[in-house]
Amino acid sequence: MTTTEPIEQTVYAHEHAPRLPLAERVPEFHRAMLRLETAAAKDVDPTLYHLIKLRASQINRCAFCVDMHSKDMLAEGESIERIVQLAAWEESRHFYTERELAALALTEAVTVLTDGFVPDEVYERAAAHFDETELARVIAAIVTINAWNRIGVTTRMTPGHYTPRPA
Repeated sequence: MTTTEPIEQTVYAHEHAPRLPLAERVPEFHRAMLRLETAAAKDVDPTLYHLIKLRASQINRCAFCVDMHSKDMLAEGESIERIVQLAAWEESRHFYTERELAALALTEAVTVLTDGFVPDEVYERAAAHFDETELARVIAAIVTINAWNRIGVTTRMTPGHYTPRPA
């Protein structure tokens, strides 16, 4: 006679509820943010744009945005390695182009602003890889995702429920 052991089921922590439905409470602001997003994405390489958005979201600890941008990247064919290694991109440089590395360094400098400014060497490195219009667009992308992250973190948007739109 065999005895069967009960199957243990993993019990995850309680999922928190969002604090505030900002888009419902101030729809004009939300629409303006969506227009800002559209403007920031214009003429930026989509792969680079996703890397910027995911890295800033990781730094800002915006779980909703990390979930969203990771799923979007996967849906668009990005490799698991590049997504996973992004959190340690400085030690995983060989997964990224020099242009992407320059944008990631600028993303970190603009997002963190620990010293109150973006170091000259970081800005100059980015300027060496992008013409002035491209660089302005990269900066716009970084600023925009930082605004979204602050909304997501403050209103405690819940990760895990986002589904990418079909291509």
